[in-house]
Amino acid sequence: MILGTGIDMIEVERVEAKISKHSGFREMVFSLKEIEYCEKKTHPFQHYAARFAAKEAFLKAAGTGWINGTAFNEIEILPDEKGKPVLNLLGETAITFQSLQIKKISVSLSHLKSIASAVVVIEN
Repeated sequence: MILGTGIDMIEVERVEAKISKHSGFREMVFSLKEIEYCEKKTHPFQHYAARFAAKEAFLKAAGTGWINGTAFNEIEILPDEKGKPVLNLLGETAITFQSLQIKKISVSLSHLKSIASAVVVIEN
């Protein structure tokens, strides 16, 4: 059964400015594996922005918004072996969302030069 859906969009330039100007922002928002993945790309900020949008979309789909016990860098979006994005919850954030009894999280990412978006569907 679908628990919730979420969608989010963000300007790539906004994410680039935050990462470039605010020391520690990248590490606060993205996991080490996400940073490694994005930094290998020709246009890394498009990939960071898509992941940021997915994290926001996940919180909307969960119906909770930002709650205590969650950390952005513990909502991780990485490609599977075929390149499909997969959203995993880590650490305290995974524990915080255990009560939702999540069985499946589907995520779709999209980005252009100036904007990135994501859709998340949570099933329980």
